[in-house]
Amino acid sequence: MIRFSVQLFGLTVFAIALIWVVGTGEAVETASTGSEVLWADTVHMNVSEPGTEKKVVKKKNTRDSFLRDIRKLTQTAYNIRENYMEEVDTEKIIKAGIKGMLSSLDRYSVLMEPVAYNSLMESTDGKYQGLGMQIDARDNHIVIVAPIEGTPADRKGLRAGDSIWKINDKPTDGMSTSDASKLMRGKAGTSVMLTIKRAGIDDMLEFEVERAVIALKSVNYSGIVPNTNIGYVRLSRFAKETSHELRDAINALNKQDIDGLIFDLRSNGGGLLDQAVETSELFIPEASEVVYTKGQFVKNETHYYSSRPPIYPTKPLIILVDEGTASASEIVSGAIQDWDRGLILGANTYGKGLVQRLINIDNDNDYHLKLTTAKYYVPSGRCIQKADKQGKNNAASHAAAMEAKEDKDSLKISDEPIFYTNGGRIVYGGGGIIPDVEVDRELWKPIEINLTRNSLFFDFAIQYVADHPNVKPTIEISDEIVEQFRDFIKSKDFDYKTALQVALEKFEGEVEEDGSKDAFESSIKNMHGLIDSEKEDDFNESLVYIKRTIKREIVSSIAGERGVYENIILPTDKTVQRAVELIQSPSEYSTMLSKGMKKAEL
Repeated sequence: MIRFSVQLFGLTVFAIALIWVVGTGEAVETASTGSEVLWADTVHMNVSEPGTEKKVVKKKNTRDSFLRDIRKLTQTAYNIRENYMEEVDTEKIIKAGIKGMLSSLDRYSVLMEPVAYNSLMESTDGKYQGLGMQIDARDNHIVIVAPIEGTPADRKGLRAGDSIWKINDKPTDGMSTSDASKLMRGKAGTSVMLTIKRAGIDDMLEFEVERAVIALKSVNYSGIVPNTNIGYVRLSRFAKETSHELRDAINALNKQDIDGLIFDLRSNGGGLLDQAVETSELFIPEASEVVYTKGQFVKNETHYYSSRPPIYPTKPLIILVDEGTASASEIVSGAIQDWDRGLILGANTYGKGLVQRLINIDNDNDYHLKLTTAKYYVPSGRCIQKADKQGKNNAASHAAAMEAKEDKDSLKISDEPIFYTNGGRIVYGGGGIIPDVEVDRELWKPIEINLTRNSLFFDFAIQYVADHPNVKPTIEISDEIVEQFRDFIKSKDFDYKTALQVALEKFEGEVEEDGSKDAFESSIKNMHGLIDSEKEDDFNESLVYIKRTIKREIVSSIAGERGVYENIILPTDKTVQRAVELIQSPSEYSTMLSKGMKKAEL
């Protein structure tokens, strides 16, 4: 008993002492390599909400008072183990205690258990051992969404839309994607047998696929925008090899003597800080400040500078951003904007500017703290973090954030703190990066959301390709194909609720409840007719979206991700097209860059 008490006290003191040390900016280690890793991403875990506490007089925070509070924790854990009416899982209550401490901090400070930690490491290492394909659980089976180009799955001839019925003789009926993934992943060089049902083929197909090390690319696509001499690079995350991939991609475009570069950071949630710095130095002068951090203590302030000459130093540069552009992506966007190196185009970014450090808190390397220790600031002095993106995800903080957002939306952008770029342009604080050129985001209509959510575009494309094996990526979606799609969704009993339908159902419930339904029967019947007509109009009004998405899924199934970029995204994306217009208009581009975009009042 005494031994347990000593061990429990020691474990708790060790865990909390680590938090104390990190708070003073002294030392941290990662579990895998022993070297410090700084995080700039949007990954966070669900945590328990803190309870309501009575207001108390705040004590002076000294080391002595801190150690006295630790004794409360250890004594509580000891009493629970020794006196509770049933046997207690001590590991469980210690984890609950740690999560309780973290619940009063920002939402990104969390306890990471092995599965979450390994997943995070995989996302930043950029590799895993398996077959190389994206999967999803659909129609009670596992469906291949897309094989990754150049992987074993791709080389063996597995296709988008293939339904996996067995994995090594184990049926996939009702299987989750995570369970299927565990079965298909394994040591490189070993094999797995997949039994596949493919559209247009009656017999089952068997594929024996050898596992390999699968590299997850950060650069999804790089190439030339069709009918221009403008380069385009799409970056999805900041992992260990990101800057090397980018360097190779931009060098290849430089060899083609491009007139300008579009660097797409939309929906890029971030990643490793060092990769954000190395990415920025591809564009800005050597020895330029990229970002700095500030925490509770002066010694937590660290400044990061570009350390090499840029490889794309002077030609026009446009960064595409949106509300999903976060953290490391915001660091790069902010550095480019503050050094007047290029224009930021799109929508206001997410506003996640917190520094996380990973701290191993047990000898078995099973548990890690992902702890926020500072905030990120871009060279002009703007803090990337938005105040309403910091609190824990609970009902109270959500309501407060929404109220703050409503108040903020009623203000002018010019009411935000003013900062200045290196060239003297005005830029605004308040969190996130405000673009130099705003492009309205595309809003999906209810019919579009529901067609996509129910995978009907994907399913139709798979069936269409099976029926038309010679279809090319240059396919144009004719009225005949649209009618085939219309018939297809009818055969699948597709339906959705319009705003009018929701209101009518509410009204029907109310009149039925008060016994007056018969009096409104005729009107209700007429309204149902209007709803049917409204849905027919919805389909016709969404024809542009429907045609584009049908084509996207067909091209994806026969030409993969690269085909989608070359045939769909680059020729039709309105944000890309606006960037092309700016680069092709040197006077407009230089005017915006030298004088800045006059911010409109919202």
